[in-house]
Amino acid sequence: MAKTHFGKGSSQSHIEEGYTYVDDHWVEGDPQIISPKSNGMWLSSTVFDGARAFKGVAPDLDLHCARAIRSAEALGLAPAITGPEIEELAWQGIHKFPEDTELYVCPMFFGNEGFIVPNPESTRFVLTVSPSAIPAPDGFSACLSSFQRPAANMAPTDAKASCLYPNIARSVAEASKKGFDTAVVTDPDGNVAEFAYANLFMAKDGEVHTPAINGTFLNGITRQRVIERLKSAGVTVHERTITFAELEQADEVFGTGNYYKVAPCTRLEGRSLQPGPLYTMARELYFAFAEAGRK
Repeated sequence: MAKTHFGKGSSQSHIEEGYTYVDDHWVEGDPQIISPKSNGMWLSSTVFDGARAFKGVAPDLDLHCARAIRSAEALGLAPAITGPEIEELAWQGIHKFPEDTELYVCPMFFGNEGFIVPNPESTRFVLTVSPSAIPAPDGFSACLSSFQRPAANMAPTDAKASCLYPNIARSVAEASKKGFDTAVVTDPDGNVAEFAYANLFMAKDGEVHTPAINGTFLNGITRQRVIERLKSAGVTVHERTITFAELEQADEVFGTGNYYKVAPCTRLEGRSLQPGPLYTMARELYFAFAEAGRK
């Protein structure tokens, strides 16, 4: 299958230039706004979030904007804008495109000054809205990574922070060299945490299981929405510790993330899997929820 990037983030090669809101106005294309001496560039005081817009909707955009604020504060930054204000700006950007354009909405904060510790007063805000097609749910392959997610006392795991992504990239590069699209990453105790950049679900005997939030990975907004939709439909969902051995015996495996929303894992290590009924239900329920929120 084609090597499509799936997950909570995205590869820049899959995002075309769009519009950027910076310094109180919109700019077409990709403005050059950061210095190599900026704390955000040099010392990684950068956070971001990602939302999707398609068919005139932007599911849970308010929650993504609110999380961007929380992520910034977790890194010691001081946003001078609120979540609702980001949401309003995002809709301005979304409306610059035809309604059927699939978009990636990315609010970002970074510290512009400071040595080691960013100067909170120097916090800058940038918002990009760019065309980015939602990948078809053709399925992806995954293997076990030799890298692990850090514990909460080892890294800012409560933030969607750019400094976490080199570790994610290591696991993806390792998987790619083995012929897989992505990796299953474990927590510091060796239990399943998530896919490299997407939350992980498995189905067994008609019930859904997903790793319990333990401070090593983000409780994804799409993850939360899928759990809520499945439970509302009467499906039993367990949030619990999952070993990789259990995952290997699952009836179905699938992932959730902002970039592709809900997609099936069709090969786990050497085992082929088929998209199953619970994955199919999760995807259909999610998009029914999303498309009901037309603006």
